[in-house]
Amino acid sequence: MIKESGMAQHPTTIGMRLFIIIWFGQIVSEIGSGLTSFALSIWVYQRTGSATDLALILLFATIPRIAISPLAGALVDRWNRRSCMIVSNSGAAVSIATIALLLAMHRLEMWHIYLLAAISYTFNAFQLPAYTAATTQLVPSQHLDRASGTIQLGQAIARLISPVLGGLLVVTIQLQGVILLDFASFLCALLTLLLVRFPDIKTTGAEKLGKGALLSEAAYGFSYIMKRPGLLGLLIFLATTNFLLGFVSVLTTPLVLSFTSPAVLGTILSIGGIGMVVGSLVMGVWRGGQHRINRVFGFMLLCGLSVLVAGLRPSAPLLATATFFFLLCIPPVNGGAVVIFQKKVPVAIQGRVFALNSALTGASLLLGYALAGPLADRIFEPLMATNSPLARSIGQIIGIGLGRGIGLLFIIIGVLTMLTTVVAYQYPPLRFVESELPDTSTRIHEK
Repeated sequence: MIKESGMAQHPTTIGMRLFIIIWFGQIVSEIGSGLTSFALSIWVYQRTGSATDLALILLFATIPRIAISPLAGALVDRWNRRSCMIVSNSGAAVSIATIALLLAMHRLEMWHIYLLAAISYTFNAFQLPAYTAATTQLVPSQHLDRASGTIQLGQAIARLISPVLGGLLVVTIQLQGVILLDFASFLCALLTLLLVRFPDIKTTGAEKLGKGALLSEAAYGFSYIMKRPGLLGLLIFLATTNFLLGFVSVLTTPLVLSFTSPAVLGTILSIGGIGMVVGSLVMGVWRGGQHRINRVFGFMLLCGLSVLVAGLRPSAPLLATATFFFLLCIPPVNGGAVVIFQKKVPVAIQGRVFALNSALTGASLLLGYALAGPLADRIFEPLMATNSPLARSIGQIIGIGLGRGIGLLFIIIGVLTMLTTVVAYQYPPLRFVESELPDTSTRIHEK
Protein backbone atom coordinates (compact mmCIF):
# COMPACT_ATOMS: atom_id res chain seq x y z
CA MET A 1 0.00 0.00 0.00
CA ILE A 2 1.29 3.47 -0.89
CA LYS A 3 1.36 5.66 2.19
CA GLU A 4 1.35 9.38 2.78
CA SER A 5 2.87 11.21 5.70
CA GLY A 6 2.70 14.61 7.33
CA MET A 7 0.34 13.90 10.23
CA ALA A 8 2.59 14.47 13.20
CA GLN A 9 0.31 15.82 15.90
CA HIS A 10 -3.27 15.38 17.05
CA PRO A 11 -4.09 12.62 14.54
CA THR A 12 -7.69 12.31 15.72
CA THR A 13 -8.45 16.00 15.17
CA ILE A 14 -6.62 16.12 11.85
CA GLY A 15 -8.28 12.91 10.66
CA MET A 16 -11.76 14.32 11.37
CA ARG A 17 -10.83 17.57 9.63
CA LEU A 18 -9.68 15.71 6.53
CA PHE A 19 -12.84 13.64 6.56
CA ILE A 20 -15.03 16.77 6.62
CA ILE A 21 -13.11 18.33 3.71
CA ILE A 22 -13.49 15.18 1.61
CA TRP A 23 -17.13 14.83 2.67
CA PHE A 24 -17.90 18.38 1.48
CA GLY A 25 -16.47 17.69 -1.96
CA GLN A 26 -18.47 14.48 -2.22
CA ILE A 27 -21.70 16.32 -1.28
CA VAL A 28 -21.20 18.79 -4.13
CA SER A 29 -20.49 15.92 -6.52
CA GLU A 30 -23.57 14.00 -5.38
CA ILE A 31 -25.79 17.04 -5.89
CA GLY A 32 -24.46 17.38 -9.43
CA SER A 33 -24.98 13.69 -10.13
CA GLY A 34 -28.49 13.88 -8.70
CA LEU A 35 -29.34 16.77 -11.02
CA THR A 36 -28.16 14.79 -14.04
CA SER A 37 -29.90 11.59 -12.93
CA PHE A 38 -33.24 13.38 -12.48
CA ALA A 39 -33.01 15.42 -15.69
CA LEU A 40 -31.79 12.46 -17.77
CA SER A 41 -34.56 10.16 -16.48
CA ILE A 42 -37.18 12.75 -17.48
CA TRP A 43 -35.50 13.22 -20.89
CA VAL A 44 -35.44 9.49 -21.58
CA TYR A 45 -38.93 8.68 -20.33
CA GLN A 46 -40.58 11.57 -22.19
CA ARG A 47 -38.97 10.39 -25.44
CA THR A 48 -39.57 6.66 -25.10
CA GLY A 49 -42.40 6.23 -22.58
CA SER A 50 -40.78 2.95 -21.55
CA ALA A 51 -39.82 1.78 -18.07
CA THR A 52 -37.58 -0.77 -19.77
CA ASP A 53 -35.38 1.99 -21.24
CA LEU A 54 -34.90 3.48 -17.78
CA ALA A 55 -34.05 0.05 -16.45
CA LEU A 56 -31.48 -0.49 -19.20
CA ILE A 57 -29.56 2.62 -18.13
CA LEU A 58 -29.37 1.23 -14.60
CA LEU A 59 -28.35 -2.15 -15.98
CA PHE A 60 -25.47 -0.74 -18.00
CA ALA A 61 -24.38 1.30 -14.98
CA THR A 62 -24.43 -1.73 -12.68
CA ILE A 63 -22.85 -4.49 -14.80
CA PRO A 64 -19.31 -2.99 -14.91
CA ARG A 65 -19.33 -2.31 -11.17
CA ILE A 66 -20.17 -5.93 -10.48
CA ALA A 67 -17.58 -7.26 -12.92
CA ILE A 68 -14.66 -5.14 -11.75
CA SER A 69 -15.44 -4.70 -8.04
CA PRO A 70 -13.44 -7.71 -6.73
CA LEU A 71 -10.26 -6.55 -8.49
CA ALA A 72 -11.01 -2.92 -7.66
CA GLY A 73 -11.23 -3.78 -3.97
CA ALA A 74 -7.85 -5.51 -4.02
CA LEU A 75 -6.30 -2.54 -5.81
CA VAL A 76 -7.85 -0.12 -3.34
CA ASP A 77 -6.14 -2.03 -0.51
CA ARG A 78 -2.84 -2.03 -2.45
CA TRP A 79 -2.91 1.59 -3.57
CA ASN A 80 -3.38 4.92 -1.88
CA ARG A 81 -7.10 5.39 -1.26
CA ARG A 82 -6.99 9.10 -1.98
CA SER A 83 -5.44 8.37 -5.40
CA CYS A 84 -8.18 5.82 -6.12
CA MET A 85 -10.85 8.45 -5.38
CA ILE A 86 -9.11 10.99 -7.63
CA VAL A 87 -8.96 8.54 -10.56
CA SER A 88 -12.59 7.52 -9.99
CA ASN A 89 -13.85 11.12 -9.94
CA SER A 90 -11.78 12.01 -13.00
CA GLY A 91 -13.16 9.12 -15.05
CA ALA A 92 -16.73 9.97 -14.13
CA ALA A 93 -16.14 13.63 -15.02
CA VAL A 94 -14.87 12.73 -18.50
CA SER A 95 -17.91 10.50 -19.07
CA ILE A 96 -20.40 13.21 -18.12
CA ALA A 97 -18.54 15.78 -20.23
CA THR A 98 -18.86 13.45 -23.23
CA ILE A 99 -22.64 13.27 -22.77
CA ALA A 100 -22.77 17.09 -22.71
CA LEU A 101 -20.72 17.28 -25.91
CA LEU A 102 -22.91 14.77 -27.75
CA LEU A 103 -26.03 16.59 -26.61
CA ALA A 104 -24.66 19.93 -27.83
CA MET A 105 -23.96 18.33 -31.22
CA HIS A 106 -27.51 16.85 -31.30
CA ARG A 107 -25.92 13.41 -31.60
CA LEU A 108 -26.96 11.90 -28.26
CA GLU A 109 -28.57 8.47 -28.67
CA MET A 110 -29.73 5.90 -26.14
CA TRP A 111 -26.74 3.65 -26.86
CA HIS A 112 -24.42 6.56 -26.01
CA ILE A 113 -26.08 6.85 -22.62
CA TYR A 114 -25.74 3.10 -22.03
CA LEU A 115 -22.06 3.08 -22.99
CA LEU A 116 -21.07 6.17 -21.01
CA ALA A 117 -23.01 4.97 -17.96
CA ALA A 118 -21.00 1.75 -18.15
CA ILE A 119 -17.70 3.65 -18.37
CA SER A 120 -18.60 6.03 -15.55
CA TYR A 121 -19.59 3.22 -13.19
CA THR A 122 -16.47 1.25 -14.03
CA PHE A 123 -14.56 4.10 -12.39
CA ASN A 124 -17.19 4.24 -9.66
CA ALA A 125 -16.28 0.68 -8.66
CA PHE A 126 -13.14 2.16 -7.07
CA GLN A 127 -14.93 5.08 -5.43
CA LEU A 128 -17.19 3.36 -2.89
CA PRO A 129 -14.67 0.95 -1.31
CA ALA A 130 -11.97 3.65 -1.29
CA TYR A 131 -14.25 6.24 0.33
CA THR A 132 -15.61 3.84 2.94
CA ALA A 133 -12.20 2.41 3.85
CA ALA A 134 -10.71 5.92 3.94
CA THR A 135 -13.41 6.93 6.42
CA THR A 136 -12.38 4.07 8.72
CA GLN A 137 -8.76 5.13 8.24
CA LEU A 138 -9.41 8.78 9.15
CA VAL A 139 -12.16 8.64 11.77
CA PRO A 140 -11.66 7.25 15.31
CA SER A 141 -13.66 4.12 16.02
CA GLN A 142 -15.93 5.81 18.56
CA HIS A 143 -17.00 8.37 15.94
CA LEU A 144 -17.79 5.96 13.08
CA ASP A 145 -21.55 6.13 13.69
CA ARG A 146 -21.40 9.92 13.50
CA ALA A 147 -19.23 9.79 10.36
CA SER A 148 -21.57 7.31 8.71
CA GLY A 149 -24.54 9.51 9.59
CA THR A 150 -22.69 12.49 8.13
CA ILE A 151 -22.11 10.64 4.86
CA GLN A 152 -25.78 9.65 4.74
CA LEU A 153 -26.72 13.28 5.47
CA GLY A 154 -24.70 14.41 2.45
CA GLN A 155 -26.57 11.92 0.28
CA ALA A 156 -29.86 13.12 1.78
CA ILE A 157 -29.05 16.76 1.04
CA ALA A 158 -28.30 15.82 -2.55
CA ARG A 159 -31.56 13.88 -2.81
CA LEU A 160 -33.49 16.78 -1.28
CA ILE A 161 -32.03 19.49 -3.52
CA SER A 162 -31.61 17.62 -6.80
CA PRO A 163 -35.26 16.94 -7.82
CA VAL A 164 -36.60 20.46 -7.19
CA LEU A 165 -33.53 22.17 -8.59
CA GLY A 166 -33.35 19.67 -11.45
CA GLY A 167 -37.00 20.30 -12.32
CA LEU A 168 -36.32 24.04 -12.56
CA LEU A 169 -32.99 23.75 -14.37
CA VAL A 170 -34.16 21.25 -16.98
CA VAL A 171 -36.68 23.90 -18.09
CA THR A 172 -34.36 26.93 -17.91
CA ILE A 173 -30.92 25.66 -18.94
CA GLN A 174 -32.11 22.32 -20.33
CA LEU A 175 -30.38 18.96 -20.04
CA GLN A 176 -27.08 20.17 -21.47
CA GLY A 177 -26.74 22.90 -18.84
CA VAL A 178 -27.58 20.47 -16.05
CA ILE A 179 -24.88 18.08 -17.24
CA LEU A 180 -22.31 20.89 -17.36
CA LEU A 181 -23.16 21.74 -13.74
CA ASP A 182 -22.58 18.08 -12.90
CA PHE A 183 -19.15 18.28 -14.56
CA ALA A 184 -18.31 21.34 -12.44
CA SER A 185 -19.35 19.43 -9.31
CA PHE A 186 -16.87 16.66 -10.17
CA LEU A 187 -14.14 19.28 -10.43
CA CYS A 188 -15.04 20.52 -6.94
CA ALA A 189 -14.73 16.99 -5.53
CA LEU A 190 -11.38 16.58 -7.26
CA LEU A 191 -10.13 19.87 -5.81
CA THR A 192 -10.89 18.82 -2.24
CA LEU A 193 -9.04 15.54 -2.77
CA LEU A 194 -6.04 17.31 -4.27
CA LEU A 195 -5.85 19.66 -1.28
CA VAL A 196 -5.50 16.93 1.36
CA ARG A 197 -3.10 14.14 2.30
CA PHE A 198 -4.18 10.97 4.06
CA PRO A 199 -2.36 9.91 7.24
CA ASP A 200 -0.51 6.61 7.50
CA ILE A 201 -2.09 3.56 9.04
CA LYS A 202 -0.18 2.07 11.93
CA THR A 203 1.43 -1.11 10.66
CA THR A 204 -0.07 -4.20 12.27
CA GLY A 205 -0.39 -7.88 11.48
CA ALA A 206 -3.79 -7.14 10.00
CA GLU A 207 -2.17 -5.31 7.07
CA LYS A 208 -0.60 -8.56 5.89
CA LEU A 209 -3.93 -10.34 5.67
CA GLY A 210 -4.50 -11.90 2.29
CA LYS A 211 -1.36 -10.48 0.68
CA GLY A 212 -0.15 -12.22 -2.48
CA ALA A 213 -1.11 -12.31 -6.13
CA LEU A 214 -3.80 -9.84 -7.16
CA LEU A 215 -6.43 -12.51 -7.78
CA SER A 216 -5.66 -14.12 -4.42
CA GLU A 217 -6.01 -10.77 -2.71
CA ALA A 218 -9.31 -10.17 -4.50
CA ALA A 219 -10.60 -13.55 -3.28
CA TYR A 220 -9.49 -12.93 0.29
CA GLY A 221 -12.36 -10.56 1.02
CA PHE A 222 -14.79 -13.37 0.19
CA SER A 223 -12.82 -15.85 2.28
CA TYR A 224 -12.83 -13.48 5.26
CA ILE A 225 -16.61 -13.05 5.13
CA MET A 226 -17.29 -16.77 4.57
CA LYS A 227 -15.52 -17.61 7.83
CA ARG A 228 -17.79 -15.25 9.80
CA PRO A 229 -21.45 -16.37 9.50
CA GLY A 230 -22.79 -13.16 11.03
CA LEU A 231 -21.15 -10.95 8.42
CA LEU A 232 -22.10 -13.40 5.67
CA GLY A 233 -25.70 -13.32 6.87
CA LEU A 234 -25.68 -9.52 6.85
CA LEU A 235 -24.28 -9.49 3.32
CA ILE A 236 -26.95 -11.91 2.08
CA PHE A 237 -29.69 -9.90 3.81
CA LEU A 238 -28.49 -6.69 2.17
CA ALA A 239 -28.24 -8.36 -1.24
CA THR A 240 -31.76 -9.80 -0.97
CA THR A 241 -33.39 -6.54 0.11
CA ASN A 242 -31.44 -4.65 -2.56
CA PHE A 243 -32.89 -7.00 -5.17
CA LEU A 244 -36.40 -6.22 -3.97
CA LEU A 245 -35.86 -2.48 -3.64
CA GLY A 246 -34.21 -2.39 -7.07
CA PHE A 247 -37.74 -2.59 -8.47
CA VAL A 248 -38.60 0.60 -6.59
CA SER A 249 -35.61 2.45 -8.06
CA VAL A 250 -36.68 1.67 -11.61
CA LEU A 251 -40.44 2.05 -11.29
CA THR A 252 -40.92 5.10 -9.06
CA THR A 253 -40.68 7.54 -11.98
CA PRO A 254 -43.18 5.74 -14.24
CA LEU A 255 -45.51 5.14 -11.27
CA VAL A 256 -45.70 8.84 -10.45
CA LEU A 257 -45.77 10.04 -14.06
CA SER A 258 -48.66 7.65 -14.78
CA PHE A 259 -51.05 10.06 -13.04
CA THR A 260 -49.26 13.39 -12.55
CA SER A 261 -46.58 15.75 -13.90
CA PRO A 262 -42.76 15.84 -13.69
CA ALA A 263 -43.07 18.86 -11.37
CA VAL A 264 -45.07 16.80 -8.89
CA LEU A 265 -42.54 13.99 -9.25
CA GLY A 266 -39.80 16.43 -8.29
CA THR A 267 -41.80 17.58 -5.27
CA ILE A 268 -42.41 14.00 -4.12
CA LEU A 269 -38.74 13.12 -4.45
CA SER A 270 -37.78 16.26 -2.54
CA ILE A 271 -40.15 15.33 0.26
CA GLY A 272 -38.41 11.98 0.24
CA GLY A 273 -35.14 13.89 0.49
CA ILE A 274 -36.43 15.54 3.68
CA GLY A 275 -37.14 12.08 5.04
CA MET A 276 -33.59 11.04 4.18
CA VAL A 277 -32.24 14.10 6.00
CA VAL A 278 -34.25 13.15 9.08
CA GLY A 279 -33.01 9.56 8.85
CA SER A 280 -29.43 10.78 8.52
CA LEU A 281 -29.79 12.94 11.62
CA VAL A 282 -31.19 9.94 13.48
CA MET A 283 -28.18 7.94 12.32
CA GLY A 284 -25.80 10.70 13.42
CA VAL A 285 -27.10 10.99 16.98
CA TRP A 286 -27.95 7.32 17.59
CA ARG A 287 -25.64 5.69 20.09
CA GLY A 288 -23.82 2.65 18.76
CA GLY A 289 -23.59 -0.05 21.38
CA GLN A 290 -24.60 -3.56 20.41
CA HIS A 291 -27.90 -2.58 18.79
CA ARG A 292 -27.06 -1.45 15.27
CA ILE A 293 -28.35 -4.71 13.79
CA ASN A 294 -31.71 -4.23 15.51
CA ARG A 295 -31.84 -0.75 13.98
CA VAL A 296 -31.17 -2.29 10.56
CA PHE A 297 -34.01 -4.80 11.01
CA GLY A 298 -36.50 -2.28 12.40
CA PHE A 299 -36.02 0.32 9.73
CA MET A 300 -36.07 -2.30 6.97
CA LEU A 301 -39.51 -3.38 8.17
CA LEU A 302 -40.70 0.22 7.94
CA CYS A 303 -39.07 0.47 4.51
CA GLY A 304 -41.10 -2.50 3.24
CA LEU A 305 -44.30 -1.08 4.71
CA SER A 306 -43.66 2.23 2.94
CA VAL A 307 -43.30 0.49 -0.43
CA LEU A 308 -46.55 -1.37 0.17
CA VAL A 309 -48.39 1.87 0.99
CA ALA A 310 -46.97 3.58 -2.11
CA GLY A 311 -48.74 1.04 -4.30
CA LEU A 312 -52.20 1.37 -2.80
CA ARG A 313 -53.61 4.37 -4.65
CA PRO A 314 -52.58 6.87 -7.39
CA SER A 315 -52.42 9.71 -4.89
CA ALA A 316 -49.64 12.31 -4.74
CA PRO A 317 -50.04 12.94 -0.97
CA LEU A 318 -50.00 9.19 -0.27
CA LEU A 319 -46.91 8.66 -2.43
CA ALA A 320 -45.18 11.66 -0.86
CA THR A 321 -45.80 10.24 2.63
CA ALA A 322 -44.61 6.78 1.62
CA THR A 323 -41.52 8.21 -0.07
CA PHE A 324 -40.72 10.26 3.04
CA PHE A 325 -40.72 7.21 5.29
CA PHE A 326 -39.05 4.98 2.71
CA LEU A 327 -36.07 7.31 2.38
CA LEU A 328 -36.03 8.04 6.11
CA CYS A 329 -35.22 4.34 6.56
CA ILE A 330 -32.30 4.22 4.13
CA PRO A 331 -29.62 6.01 6.26
CA PRO A 332 -30.16 3.93 9.42
CA VAL A 333 -30.16 0.70 7.39
CA ASN A 334 -27.15 1.50 5.21
CA GLY A 335 -25.25 3.41 7.86
CA GLY A 336 -25.79 0.76 10.52
CA ALA A 337 -24.65 -2.03 8.20
CA VAL A 338 -21.56 -0.08 7.07
CA VAL A 339 -20.45 0.63 10.65
CA ILE A 340 -20.83 -3.06 11.56
CA PHE A 341 -18.47 -3.97 8.71
CA GLN A 342 -16.10 -1.13 9.60
CA LYS A 343 -15.85 -2.32 13.19
CA LYS A 344 -15.58 -6.04 12.44
CA VAL A 345 -13.19 -5.95 9.43
CA PRO A 346 -9.52 -4.80 9.63
CA VAL A 347 -8.98 -1.53 7.79
CA ALA A 348 -6.21 -3.09 5.67
CA ILE A 349 -8.70 -5.38 3.89
CA GLN A 350 -11.79 -3.17 3.94
CA GLY A 351 -11.31 -2.23 0.30
CA ARG A 352 -11.83 -5.86 -0.68
CA VAL A 353 -14.71 -6.44 1.73
CA PHE A 354 -16.61 -3.32 0.72
CA ALA A 355 -15.95 -4.09 -2.95
CA LEU A 356 -17.41 -7.56 -2.39
CA ASN A 357 -20.38 -5.94 -0.69
CA SER A 358 -20.77 -3.59 -3.64
CA ALA A 359 -20.51 -6.45 -6.16
CA LEU A 360 -23.09 -8.69 -4.48
CA THR A 361 -25.58 -5.95 -3.70
CA GLY A 362 -24.97 -4.58 -7.20
CA ALA A 363 -25.67 -8.00 -8.73
CA SER A 364 -28.92 -8.22 -6.80
CA LEU A 365 -29.87 -4.72 -7.95
CA LEU A 366 -28.97 -5.75 -11.49
CA LEU A 367 -31.42 -8.64 -11.31
CA GLY A 368 -34.07 -6.32 -9.90
CA TYR A 369 -33.45 -3.79 -12.66
CA ALA A 370 -33.56 -6.51 -15.33
CA LEU A 371 -36.91 -7.81 -14.11
CA ALA A 372 -38.60 -4.53 -13.17
CA GLY A 373 -39.23 -3.08 -16.61
CA PRO A 374 -40.43 -6.24 -18.37
CA LEU A 375 -42.58 -7.31 -15.40
CA ALA A 376 -44.22 -3.88 -15.26
CA ASP A 377 -44.68 -3.37 -19.01
CA ARG A 378 -45.62 -6.90 -20.06
CA ILE A 379 -47.30 -8.54 -17.08
CA PHE A 380 -48.49 -6.28 -14.26
CA GLU A 381 -49.69 -3.31 -16.31
CA PRO A 382 -51.82 -5.54 -18.61
CA LEU A 383 -53.17 -7.35 -15.53
CA MET A 384 -54.54 -4.08 -14.13
CA ALA A 385 -55.83 -2.60 -17.41
CA THR A 386 -59.55 -1.95 -17.97
CA ASN A 387 -61.44 -5.25 -18.45
CA SER A 388 -58.34 -7.19 -17.37
CA PRO A 389 -58.51 -10.42 -15.30
CA LEU A 390 -57.89 -8.54 -12.04
CA ALA A 391 -59.95 -5.43 -12.80
CA ARG A 392 -63.00 -6.67 -10.89
CA SER A 393 -61.10 -8.01 -7.89
CA ILE A 394 -57.85 -6.28 -6.89
CA GLY A 395 -58.73 -3.44 -9.26
CA GLN A 396 -61.68 -2.54 -7.03
CA ILE A 397 -59.19 -1.88 -4.20
CA ILE A 398 -56.17 -0.24 -5.83
CA GLY A 399 -57.73 1.02 -9.08
CA ILE A 400 -57.23 0.12 -12.72
CA GLY A 401 -55.54 1.72 -15.69
CA LEU A 402 -52.11 3.20 -16.34
CA GLY A 403 -49.71 2.72 -13.44
CA ARG A 404 -51.90 0.39 -11.40
CA GLY A 405 -49.92 -2.67 -12.43
CA ILE A 406 -46.81 -0.99 -11.05
CA GLY A 407 -48.81 -0.21 -7.91
CA LEU A 408 -49.64 -3.90 -7.48
CA LEU A 409 -45.97 -4.76 -7.97
CA PHE A 410 -45.06 -2.25 -5.24
CA ILE A 411 -47.47 -3.93 -2.85
CA ILE A 412 -45.91 -7.34 -3.51
CA ILE A 413 -42.38 -5.96 -3.12
CA GLY A 414 -43.31 -4.34 0.19
CA VAL A 415 -44.71 -7.58 1.58
CA LEU A 416 -41.67 -9.58 0.45
CA THR A 417 -39.28 -7.03 2.00
CA MET A 418 -40.98 -7.34 5.39
CA LEU A 419 -41.03 -11.15 5.18
CA THR A 420 -37.31 -11.21 4.30
CA THR A 421 -36.54 -9.08 7.36
CA VAL A 422 -38.51 -11.35 9.68
CA VAL A 423 -36.74 -14.43 8.30
CA ALA A 424 -33.30 -12.78 8.65
CA TYR A 425 -34.00 -11.93 12.28
CA GLN A 426 -34.44 -15.63 13.02
CA TYR A 427 -30.78 -16.35 12.13
CA PRO A 428 -28.79 -16.15 15.43
CA PRO A 429 -25.30 -15.39 13.97
CA LEU A 430 -26.77 -12.35 12.24
CA ARG A 431 -28.90 -11.24 15.16
CA PHE A 432 -25.90 -11.40 17.52
CA VAL A 433 -23.18 -10.36 15.04
CA GLU A 434 -22.13 -7.35 17.11
CA SER A 435 -21.72 -9.22 20.38
CA GLU A 436 -20.21 -12.45 19.00
CA LEU A 437 -17.55 -10.89 16.73
CA PRO A 438 -14.80 -8.74 18.30
CA ASP A 439 -14.11 -5.24 17.03
CA THR A 440 -10.90 -4.64 15.09
CA SER A 441 -8.68 -1.72 16.03
CA THR A 442 -7.97 1.19 13.70
CA ARG A 443 -5.22 3.65 14.60
CA ILE A 444 -3.60 6.51 12.75
CA HIS A 445 0.17 6.18 12.52
CA GLU A 446 1.88 8.86 14.61
CA LYS A 447 5.34 9.98 13.65
